[in-house]
Amino acid sequence: MSDGVNRILGDSPLRVLLKLAVASFIVGMVMASLGLSPWDILFGVRDFFVRLWNMGFAAIDQFLGYILLGAAVVVPIWLVLRLINYRRR
Repeated sequence: MSDGVNRILGDSPLRVLLKLAVASFIVGMVMASLGLSPWDILFGVRDFFVRLWNMGFAAIDQFLGYILLGAAVVVPIWLVLRLINYRRR
């Protein structure tokens, strides 16, 4: 039973709980320093979909712009990490 739980969680439940608590603390500190709250994020997501509905296809263009802007950062980082991990094998 515990082997199946470890396989699903990726580690023992206590270690996963500890990792999540540390990550939550760090993210909470960063969000507090930026003046953000969880409600700001939820309202931002809601407002995004309201704007998407109200603006129609212009919002889809904005959404694709966000994806391309993020991909300009994420894809090169992912590629470098893949190359670094490939060399280790």
